[in-house]
Amino acid sequence: MPGTDSTMKGMKPGFAPFVGALPLLGVLSALSGCTVGPNFTKPEAAIAKEWRTQGDPRLSTQSEVDTQWWKSFGDPSLDRLVEVAYRQNLPLQIAGLRIVEARAQLAILTGRQFPQVQVATGSAAAVGRSENSAGANLVDLANLGSIDRHYLEYQLGFDALWELDFWGKYRRGVESGAASLLGSVADYQSSLVSLTAEVARTYVLVRTFEVLIEQARENVRIQEEGFRIAESRFNNGVTSELDMTQAATLLESTRATIPQLEGGLEQARNALSTLLGQPTGAVEALLAGPKQIPVAPATVAVGMPAEILRRRPDVRSAELYAAAQCARIGIAESELYPSFSLFGTVGLQASTSGAASGNLFSLGSLAYSIGPRIVFPFLNYGRLKNGVRVEDARFQQLLVNYRNTVLKAGQEVADALTGFVNAQKAMAFQQAAVKAAQRSVELAVVQYREGAVDYQRVLDAQRSLLEQQNNLAQTSSSIATNLVALYKALGGGWEVRKSQPVVPEPMQSEMEQRTHWGDMLSKPRSQEAKTLSQPGKQ
Repeated sequence: MPGTDSTMKGMKPGFAPFVGALPLLGVLSALSGCTVGPNFTKPEAAIAKEWRTQGDPRLSTQSEVDTQWWKSFGDPSLDRLVEVAYRQNLPLQIAGLRIVEARAQLAILTGRQFPQVQVATGSAAAVGRSENSAGANLVDLANLGSIDRHYLEYQLGFDALWELDFWGKYRRGVESGAASLLGSVADYQSSLVSLTAEVARTYVLVRTFEVLIEQARENVRIQEEGFRIAESRFNNGVTSELDMTQAATLLESTRATIPQLEGGLEQARNALSTLLGQPTGAVEALLAGPKQIPVAPATVAVGMPAEILRRRPDVRSAELYAAAQCARIGIAESELYPSFSLFGTVGLQASTSGAASGNLFSLGSLAYSIGPRIVFPFLNYGRLKNGVRVEDARFQQLLVNYRNTVLKAGQEVADALTGFVNAQKAMAFQQAAVKAAQRSVELAVVQYREGAVDYQRVLDAQRSLLEQQNNLAQTSSSIATNLVALYKALGGGWEVRKSQPVVPEPMQSEMEQRTHWGDMLSKPRSQEAKTLSQPGKQ
C-alpha cells in the first residue's frame, strides 16, 4: 500500500512489525461493540387493584400522598423534631456516605473502559555479575576485551495495556455500578422514610405517656378524695376499717403506676434524642408545647395500590439491585470468551560497562515492545460456567426478593389502613365510655357518702374510670401511630430532601480536608437524576 510505504520510509527496521499490526488493531477496535449477557427488564409483581378499605370517607384515593405528611397533624413540635432529625440523624448520614462511596466506585468502573495500565517507570541499578555464572568470561568482540561484570544500568519508560471491551465486560461493569449507585440513593430515601416515621411514632409515644401520667395523677386526686370520705366515715363509726383499707389499696396502686409511666416517658425521650443525633436529655426544649396526643386529619390521601411501586424507595431499591446483579451475569459470561488487548512498552535503556558505556538519552537507547495480545481461557470452562451460574442464581434471588418486597409493601399499607380506620371507629365509643365512667364515679361517691351503697361500688367505678381513660388515650395514640405507619408504608417523606446534599456541609468540609472530592459530595451524578425521574428504567 502506498500510504504504508511512505509512512515506513526512513523508519528503523524495528518499527515495521508495529506498523504492520495497525490494521489488525483497527479491526479489533471496530469489532469491540458486542455485549454479552441478558439485558435487564423491569420485573412483574402482583399487587392489588384497590384497597379493601376504599370508599371509607376518611380516606381519599383521588389526590397525591402528602410529601410532608407529618405536618397534617398540625403540631409545631413534631415539625421541629423532623427537621432536626433530617439534619443530624447519624444512620441517615451513613446512608448518604454510601451514596458518595457508590459515586466514586462508579467512576472507577467507568475508568476501566480505557487503558487499564498506564505506568511511567524509571530505575537506576548497580549490577554485579557472579564470576561463576554462565557467560561470565565472554569476550566483547566489538572492543576485544572481557565484558565488565560490574556496571550501572539506567531505564526510563512508559507501559500501557488496554484490554478492548470486545464482549462488553466493562460496559456491563458500568451498568452494574450505575444501578448500584441508584440503589444506594433509593436506600437513602428509604432511610428518610423510616426516620420520619420513627421520629413521629416516638413523638406520639412521648405524648401518650405524658397524657397517661396526667390521667393517673388526676385519678390519684379523685381517689384521695374517696379515701378521705372512707376514713372520715370509719372515724365516725359509720363503716368498718375495710372501706378505708380498700380505698388506700386502690389509691396506692394508682400512685405506683406513675413512676412506671415516668420511666417509659424517659426512655421514649432518650430514643427521640438518639434519633435526633443528640445526647440524652437534649430534647426538652424541642418538646415544648401542649402535652396532647397528635390528632389525625379528617381525611387522609392514600392514592392507589399501584402508586407504591413508584413511591416506595425500598421497592425501587430492590429493583435496582436486581438490575445491578443482572449486569454481573454479563461480566461473568464475558470470561468465557477470548480477550483482546493492546500492550506497549516504550522507553530508554542504557548501561555503563567499561568501554561500552552508553548515553541514556541517545537515539540508540530507545527500546520498545508494542502489539496485540489474545488470551483464551478455554481450559477453565467448567469453573467459568459455574461462575455464570452463581451470578444468575443471585440475580434470580433478587427478582424473587423484589416481588416479595412489593407484596410486603401492599400488606403494610393494608394493615395500617385497617388499624387506622378501626381505631377511628372505636374512638367515638371509647369517648362515650369515659363519659359514662366519670358519671358513675360521681354517682357512686354521692351514694356512698349518703350510705346508700358500700364502698365496693365506689372502688369499681374508680377502677373503671381509670381503665376507660387509659383505653381512650391508647385509642387516640393508636389512631396517630397507625396513620404514621400508613404514611411510612406509602413511602412518603423522602421527596422533600431530593434536591439537598446527602452529606451535611460540616462533614463535607471535614472530608475535603483529607481528600479532594471535587463535586461528588454536593452534586448528584447525572444517572441519579435521570433514573429518579423515570423509576424502573435502566
